[in-house]
Amino acid sequence: MAGPVSTAEKAWRNWAGNVSARPVRSEAPASAAELAEVLRRAARDGLTAKAVGSGHSFTAAAATEGVLIRPERLTAIRAVDRAAGTVTAEAGVQLRHLNAALAAQGLSLTNMGDIMEQTVAGATSTGTHGTGRDSGSIAAQIRALELVTADGTVLNCSAQENPEVFAAARVGLGALGVVSAVTFAVEPVFLLTAREEPMSFDRVTAEFDRLTTENEHFEFYWFPHTASCNTKRNNRSQGPAAPVPTVRGWIDDELLSNGVFQAACALGRAAPAAIPGIARVSSRALSARTYTDIPYKVFTSPRRVRFVEMEYAVPREAAVEAVRELRAMVERSDLRISFPVEVRVAPADDIPLSTAFGQDSAYIAVHMYRGSRYQEYFTAVERIMTAQGGRPHWGKMHTRDAAYLGSVYPRFEEFTRLRDRLDPGRLFANDYLRRVLGS
Repeated sequence: MAGPVSTAEKAWRNWAGNVSARPVRSEAPASAAELAEVLRRAARDGLTAKAVGSGHSFTAAAATEGVLIRPERLTAIRAVDRAAGTVTAEAGVQLRHLNAALAAQGLSLTNMGDIMEQTVAGATSTGTHGTGRDSGSIAAQIRALELVTADGTVLNCSAQENPEVFAAARVGLGALGVVSAVTFAVEPVFLLTAREEPMSFDRVTAEFDRLTTENEHFEFYWFPHTASCNTKRNNRSQGPAAPVPTVRGWIDDELLSNGVFQAACALGRAAPAAIPGIARVSSRALSARTYTDIPYKVFTSPRRVRFVEMEYAVPREAAVEAVRELRAMVERSDLRISFPVEVRVAPADDIPLSTAFGQDSAYIAVHMYRGSRYQEYFTAVERIMTAQGGRPHWGKMHTRDAAYLGSVYPRFEEFTRLRDRLDPGRLFANDYLRRVLGS
């Protein structure tokens, strides 16, 4: 049997280009057994090891100067069990391929994020989420996972088998081992009706509780330097399907949301003083639309404009106060922000390092065009979010350390004790994990 493909690695960069690493070598195992051997060899060579996905994290969670484990040969969908309502996919399967494969069999995940480029292991390990009143993150839909630990042991983990590891490894940050396969709950494919509608900032914030209560999936985007928002409400529908017409979809999602927005961001980076005017024009260009389609075609959209991002989860009851304070901060500052602020929600879950652990949450995400000065903006936003006891998204930029994170995650020490047991020699350590989990 062929072994893992090993190559010298010059450099690795994430999607946004803000994180890079120069590992000693790169490995591409094609099975859990090959992955176990990669880890044992890294340990023998005195190297650390980290698995990467598609590079859509903005933190250095996957960066390593040791052995970089690539996902491109762990891309099988191993099983679809209709009776159990599950699908098992290897770690390197991209969400776009999983969604398409499920749809072809008349199945779907219950909820998902707003892009599909991530691998299943990368998305779940960092807590990727969408928006949902009752349905949680992608990790909350995991029913079992296969984890290869530092000593090369292949653990099958579920609520019945290795339950302590299963509980933590659903959002494991790559600290407990390398996930080689994930089993998700699925259901028969259904239709969602999306209603997108411009709305004033004052109305959205005044009606936020009602909008999140009345809709299965609600989110909104506020355009800095304006009083305008765009809202999106997704709810299950009996049909019939009524997708966005092809031409309108191309105009809205490719031409305006990507092509024209890219040009506007580039102009704003070159001439920041123009950004408020551009924002006002952009917000007025929005129009309402309603369409009905299968879930992944409603939840997700193309994101081709590259950016850096910070996102915090705050208790849902603190969302409006935090967003209003964020707006006031922008208005009294000299900041020029070209990207909208995104607000979503999620129900409480039981995953120790999930940003929604134990509390209904609201997510507030801020972005800056790649290459722009983001530090002052992100620092000011982080100050607002931490005052609310906010939890930073593990895959997005933040400055929090283990001392702070231990204060906002009730089961933080339980997770770090499990890490001590599974990886006592810190095979999976890197600078990011040392900061957020401690040494």
